[in-house]
Amino acid sequence: MNAHWKQRPEGGGMFALWVIRGIARHGGRAVARACLYPITLYFLIVRGPERQASLAYLARVLDRRPTLWDAARHIHTFAATILDRVFLLSGQLARFDIQTVGLPALAARVDRGEGVLIFGSHHGSFDALRVLALTRPALRVRIVLDVAHNQAITRLLGALNPQLARDVIDAGQDGVSIVLAIQEALANGELVALLVDRAEPGDATAPASFLGHEASFPTAPWSLAATLKVPVMLAFGLYRGDNRYELVFEEFSERLDIPRQHRREQLAALVRGYAARLQHHVRRAPYNWFNFYDFWHGNDAADDPGTSLPHLGDAADAGVAAGERRDLRRAG
Repeated sequence: MNAHWKQRPEGGGMFALWVIRGIARHGGRAVARACLYPITLYFLIVRGPERQASLAYLARVLDRRPTLWDAARHIHTFAATILDRVFLLSGQLARFDIQTVGLPALAARVDRGEGVLIFGSHHGSFDALRVLALTRPALRVRIVLDVAHNQAITRLLGALNPQLARDVIDAGQDGVSIVLAIQEALANGELVALLVDRAEPGDATAPASFLGHEASFPTAPWSLAATLKVPVMLAFGLYRGDNRYELVFEEFSERLDIPRQHRREQLAALVRGYAARLQHHVRRAPYNWFNFYDFWHGNDAADDPGTSLPHLGDAADAGVAAGERRDLRRAG
C-alpha cells in the first residue's frame, strides 16, 4: 500500500453508482439493500488493499484480532450508507429514524444569524445533516467538496438534488477562492460543512494520538476558523443499522483568535482536541470508520465521496481578506 488515498479509483465507478440509484429508485430500499451483500463480497474478495486496511483498523479499535466477518460487516456498513445517500440527498428523510443530539445549540446560533463551520469526518454519514432541512427548511448548508476527485458523486448529486449541487463549494479551486466563498457563505448566516480528518501531500499537519498510535491531521481547517473568527461545531452522523441514524452536534470552539506567535502550538492543541472527540465516537461506532487505507501512515485510501481542502492552508495561514486575489505559495 504505497499510493496516496486520492490516487485510488472511485469504488465501483459511475456505472455502479447509477445502477444503485436505479435499483433504489425503482425497486425500493429493501430491494437495493439486498444488493449490498454481493457488493460487500466483491470488495471483500477483489479490493485487497481495502480489506487489509479494514482488518488493520479493526485490530486497533476492537482491541482483538478481527475476523473476515468483522471486515465484511465494516464494508457492508459503508455500502449501506452509500445506498442511503440516494434517499437522503433526494429529500426522502421520512424513510429514516434520525435521532439528534446537540441540535438546540446549533439552532440557537442559526436563529441569531451566525454562520457556523461544521467539521465532520469520514466516520458515519455526513449526509445525515440533511435532517436540518426538516427543522430549518430555509437554512442553506454549503458542502465543501472536491468536484474533480468525486465526479461520479457530483453527477449523482446533480441528478438527485440540483439545488444541493449548486450549493457545493468546489475544494478543487485555488485556496483564496475557497476561503472567499466560505467567508461569503458564513457572512450570510449559512452553515459550511467539510471533512477535516484527511490530509493531502504537502499539507500542513499536526500529530495527535488516535486509537493508541500517532496520526497526522490537517491544520488548514483550524487555520481557516482562526482566520475567519467563526464558531466551529463538530458533527457525527452515526449509522445504527436498518434505517436508524444518530446525528450528534458538539460545540467545539468559539470565535478563534490566535496570535501568530502562538499559532503553531494552538493549532496543534485544537487538532489534539478534535482527535480525542473523533476517537470517542469511533469507539462508540467502530464499523462506521470509512477511511479504508493506512490512516496512521497516510497510504493508499479507498475512495469516499468526501471533501478535501487543497491549498486551503495556504490561504488561511496568510490571513486572506475579502477581495484579495494574489497567488499564495504553499505554507510549510
